[in-house]
Amino acid sequence: MTVLITGASRGIGAKLAHLYAASGEPVIGTVRSPRAPEPGITYHTLDVTDPADHARLAQELSGQPIDLLVCNAGVYLDKGHDLETGYGADLWAQSFATNVTGVFLTVQNLLPNLRLARAPKITIISSMMASHERAPGGSYIYRSSKAAVLNLGRNLSTELRPMGIAVGIYQPGWVQTDMGGGDAPETLDSIGPLLKARFDALDMTTSGCFQSPDGSQHPY
Repeated sequence: MTVLITGASRGIGAKLAHLYAASGEPVIGTVRSPRAPEPGITYHTLDVTDPADHARLAQELSGQPIDLLVCNAGVYLDKGHDLETGYGADLWAQSFATNVTGVFLTVQNLLPNLRLARAPKITIISSMMASHERAPGGSYIYRSSKAAVLNLGRNLSTELRPMGIAVGIYQPGWVQTDMGGGDAPETLDSIGPLLKARFDALDMTTSGCFQSPDGSQHPY
């Protein structure tokens, strides 16, 4: 099984890449800057906001089956912003370009590779902050972009079902990463294996799910 993970240079993406490599699965990680290969992991440069980069990567991987596509790359640019003075229009554009359009372009360009696999899967990292049932305010750009990619994933699950491609959307919780900060209650060591287990369990019967690391359904 070949696994491709976007945003694999650090955080959750890097943890998942190393977990899959350790289990013997060939891993392709995408990074923004060139990176030397590691045991079981090869890296390709990709700016998920750049259509030309996606086209180049698709050409580089032409004919290569991808069994699991993990859309992990994301940004949180409005942390701590104030409603009256923050949330600049440029941050909305940048955030949606990465967190939503970037995911769509990744799926769109690698769809031929997924079709070559026997039981292909797409997993999308959203956030607990995507939930419209739990709406405490703040972080408006990040919340909106993660809600949008949740919607994207749900719609992809419907359109790709006839092709036999399962799509799952996941919220990893609050994790100690550069994005999550040092006060987060979860660590990469605790969350990484749980996410991998969720991805491994994904199939057509659970396609369209929005799950937490423990496998429970997260409120939409």
